[in-house]
Amino acid sequence: MINIQEVHETNKMIEHEKLDVRTITMGISLLDCACDNVDTLCDNIYAKITKHARDLVATGEAIERDFGIPIVNKRITVTPISLVGASACKTSEDFVKIAHTLDRAGKEVGVDLLGGYSALVNKAMTPAEELLIRSLPQALAETDIVCSSVNVGSTKTGIDMNAVELLGHIIKDIAHATADNDSYGCVKFVAFCNAPDDNPFMAGGFHGVTEGDAVINVGVSGPGVVSRALDEAKGRDFEFLCETIKRTAFKITRVGQLVAQEASRRLGVPFGIIDLSLAPTPAQGDSVGEVLEKIGLAQVGAPGTTAALAMLNDQVKKGGIMASSYVGGLSGAFIPVSEDKNMIDAAANGCLTIEKLEAMTCVCSVGLDMIAIPGDTTAATISGIIADEAAIGMVNQKTTAVRVIPVEGKGVGDMAEFGGLMGYAPIIPVNQTSCEAFVTRGGRIPAPIHSFKN
Repeated sequence: MINIQEVHETNKMIEHEKLDVRTITMGISLLDCACDNVDTLCDNIYAKITKHARDLVATGEAIERDFGIPIVNKRITVTPISLVGASACKTSEDFVKIAHTLDRAGKEVGVDLLGGYSALVNKAMTPAEELLIRSLPQALAETDIVCSSVNVGSTKTGIDMNAVELLGHIIKDIAHATADNDSYGCVKFVAFCNAPDDNPFMAGGFHGVTEGDAVINVGVSGPGVVSRALDEAKGRDFEFLCETIKRTAFKITRVGQLVAQEASRRLGVPFGIIDLSLAPTPAQGDSVGEVLEKIGLAQVGAPGTTAALAMLNDQVKKGGIMASSYVGGLSGAFIPVSEDKNMIDAAANGCLTIEKLEAMTCVCSVGLDMIAIPGDTTAATISGIIADEAAIGMVNQKTTAVRVIPVEGKGVGDMAEFGGLMGYAPIIPVNQTSCEAFVTRGGRIPAPIHSFKN
């Protein structure tokens, strides 16, 4: 049983080390909203979201006041809209109507972000899924808080290369549609392999079809806390270092567990999972890059970075799973370049390259995240980047993702400004050698041999 004394133990972490609960996310199933008429469907969606989530924001704010724990975002995830709209939507514009409905419902209840304008095309695209994907440039340009994801593969199914090739063009179109805002629409879109059903973080969160009618998932974040704890480990061996990270991750996760249970009780919605990811912000001292540097790197991106990140990720998970019986989502260390001060600096001076970031994705929580690239990067090159990341996830049986922003009108050395938690990023070079003949072959890359475990 968690008690208030465990929160008192973390007061120092909250007040001085930037510990926060990054998000309380309510997952809502929209499967029972489905019908054959798009206008009726939109009415059903709006009614269900506003009914279930009407007290979400107020409850989060009350928990903040009662326990003194900062809760940065309140969010909603919904069933992948390609499934909900399959019968009603006959055109991409029909799906855009749903996007506007989601945006309006999310704003009505006051949440910061709403995820689930998504499609799961692990093997192939249905007509409805392709329509949703083609609607993304308009949908993301015309809405404010709607986030989208497309899962293009899995360890069990392989990689849908038709979807991968299409997404290269779609990301370019999203960038163009939001060019007046540093192509911000791309910030709200991510391509996945092995996407989890219970992720509370954006832009990739959606309410999986294996979930119940509604659920509360909580994402905690504490890179600043881990960084301060590592001051005690300076000059000590790896055993001491690992024990320090594990103990710290345990305390961080217990705070998340308390918030999740309180939110579940007050809202009358079942508690789902704690996502114990170390999610940075652009603020000084709230950086995963800083943690890696305190482990012993002169700057993140140096040789040894991948090994240090692997160790950090593993110890965070080991500490976290002792603090909660329901750890899920992504859970590990995020490496979003634009959201991490030390990674921004390393990318700006060339120490951290996209090739090094790709290597780091083999051992981090997600993948290539919040990376600004030149606006003239070709669609085929973006598809190649997605294929590479999906292959890493498929072969290694882990979640990987790509959230790159080809900032229209800007090139290497320029800076892209996204604001808030999304931060800012130097535009870094990308290998422009053509891979078009590869990504346009069509069909599917088969699942790896070790996927056959039945």
